[in-house]
Amino acid sequence: MGGFALEEINRQDLNRLWLRGGFPRSFLARTEAASSAWREDFIRTFLERDLGQLGVQVPSGTMRRFWTMTAHYSGGIWNSSEIGRSLGEAHTTVKRHLDTLSGALVVRVLEPWFENVGKRLVKSPKVYIRDSGLLHTLLGIGDRRQLDGHPKVGGSWEGFIIEQLLAHVPKAKAYYWRTQAGAELDLLMFLNGRRIGIEIKRADAPKMTPSMGAAIEDLELHRLLVVYPGSVRYTLRPKVEVMSLTQCLAELV
Repeated sequence: MGGFALEEINRQDLNRLWLRGGFPRSFLARTEAASSAWREDFIRTFLERDLGQLGVQVPSGTMRRFWTMTAHYSGGIWNSSEIGRSLGEAHTTVKRHLDTLSGALVVRVLEPWFENVGKRLVKSPKVYIRDSGLLHTLLGIGDRRQLDGHPKVGGSWEGFIIEQLLAHVPKAKAYYWRTQAGAELDLLMFLNGRRIGIEIKRADAPKMTPSMGAAIEDLELHRLLVVYPGSVRYTLRPKVEVMSLTQCLAELV
């Protein structure tokens, strides 16, 4: 069972859900300090006790360093060799660590979509810390001001939106798409025989981009939905609409 989803709380609490994550005791805590303290306790207990009960024989300090480094990659392309060099471990060991956290449902590994479209495509996965509150604790972010000024604010928002969408339609097959030339799509969903593209922006008024056009053409999308923090819904071109998370959830049925 996952934590709170936006559909289960007051929609006006979206930013609180994003900052604190969906664990009930974190989300409902009386203060930001209490919420942060609960998440820190959760991380410590998870590493020192829960993983051991799952049969994982890795020192908690080692896994904490790995999880923290993964947080800094959240929303980015995964590179096991680079992580391995930073940790002083083989890339095969890094892969096992990632599989462990993915299997424990605290990390999402989003695989790339590729087919014969005549282009060179990125074939490494993207990674996300699944609960945004845990991500912020691992990054040392304690309040909204720190979050808004952090270099990973865009990756945090992207991961938060992806988790909300996939919790809403758990049967959808989900991927990301990116070409070596730089065109990309944050989320490609196969839902009820349709190809739906999701682009996630923190901008106040997203505009049409070359990447969106390339995704529509190359992936033969039925629709491309651009999710942003605002509430005004508008069309960029046929098949492409900008909307809030709440409006996007209503579209994915």
